[in-house]
Amino acid sequence: MIHIIVATHGPLAAALLESGKMVYGDLPHIHAVCLNDSTGIEGFRRDFAATLREASASADGVLVLCDMQSGTPWNVACEQAFNPLTFPPVAVIAGVNLPMVLQADEIMHDAQVRTAAARLIALTQPTLVQALPVQSAQTDDF
Repeated sequence: MIHIIVATHGPLAAALLESGKMVYGDLPHIHAVCLNDSTGIEGFRRDFAATLREASASADGVLVLCDMQSGTPWNVACEQAFNPLTFPPVAVIAGVNLPMVLQADEIMHDAQVRTAAARLIALTQPTLVQALPVQSAQTDDF
């Protein structure tokens, strides 16, 4: 089973998890870690390590969903993902959004975290859409 960590700047991770619970109910395999001004980078690093230990228990892998590439949450997660001593394996995705949190349920039973990461991206890419005005008038003809 794959466990999920949502890691972001500010309270976004906690808000996404709370919003996900509003839609799906309890999400016991999804954890949130937030970088904030009061604890700083070292505090985030400690919080992330503790959350990773918790998420790793009885998991085949841990998938970290970060808000953006190259920020502190991404960098800290990648340190773990690319450390050969990290077990279970960790994969990292940037661009977390609510559909990713909700679709995580679809990939949790995968055994390979990197495969689960690719599948989650494929599942959620279609949710990125721009609203455009209708180009043709709708008729009443059926």
